This record gives sequence, structure tokens and C-alpha cells, in this order.
Amino acid sequence: MKTNLPIRKHTRLKEYNYSQNGYYYITICTHNNNPILSRIVVGRGLAPAEVELTAIGNIVKEQLLNTSNRYISVSIDKFVIMPTHIHAIIVLDDTAGASPRPTLMDVIRVFKSMSTRLCNQNDNVEGRKIWQTSFYDEVIRNEQMYQAIWRYIDENPIKWVEDEYYIEE
Repeated sequence: MKTNLPIRKHTRLKEYNYSQNGYYYITICTHNNNPILSRIVVGRGLAPAEVELTAIGNIVKEQLLNTSNRYISVSIDKFVIMPTHIHAIIVLDDTAGASPRPTLMDVIRVFKSMSTRLCNQNDNVEGRKIWQTSFYDEVIRNEQMYQAIWRYIDENPIKWVEDEYYIEE
């Protein structure tokens, strides 16, 4: 039986310990790239683009910020919630000696699970998928890379009109 499903590549680095201290850039997309998280209002002239969160987007933001309450060794350094995806810089810092040490995958799995459950409870819906399977990650290896990713996250709302999933309202 032949299917038209995409062939997924393993995006994680082989032999890399994703529980070690470090900075990680992640992107998580909504299921079928549904624009359910926010609306981007493009500014006029010098006014910046603004992100207006939906009810789902507000729950996602709350759960993203709640990550450091779940794991004392994890913090969210920077993020943006776009209509179809989120970008974030996640910091794993085990100087406090937290046990067990969560991996990046643990953190994302719990975030996706909790945000989906709370969104579905809020909307009184059962079984709705909020997120695509897996997520994109990149290990931030130096200050230059960190600054480039920070800038990319900052500028993402401005570039929304160029996104393939942009729909003019």
C-alpha cells in the first residue's frame, strides 16, 4: 500500500546529549499549519508589526512561560508566537543539580501535551491536535549564532507577509 505521507528525517544530532547545558533554538508548528495561535498586525510606516494572540495562543504562551516552573533547570530566553508556529530559545542549565535532568525532547513533549490538553479543555473539544509531530531544533554554538537567532525571532512578525502560510485578512 503506497501512501503520500512525507518521509520524516531524524533532525536530532547523533551522539549529542540533549540534556546537557546549553542554548537551543526550536520551532514548533501547528497541526497542518493551521493559523490558530495569533494574528500579525503589520505596522504602518515605522510602527512595528504586532502579534495579537488568540485564546489558543494565550494558553500556549502561558504554558511556554510555565516551563521554568516545571523544570528548574530550564528557561525560555526568547520567543515569538506566530499564527502557525512558535520560535524559542530554550536554555538548559543544570547548575542547580536538578534531578532528573530533562532532555530538550522531554521539555517539548510536556509543553505540547499540556498546551494541547488545556486548549481542548478550554474549548470543550476532545482529541483535537494542536501541534505537528516532532519539532525543529538547532544547538546554539556561539554568541554570533545566538545573536542571529535572536534577531530572526524579533523580525519574524515583520516577515509574516512573506510566509507561505500567510493569508491576507
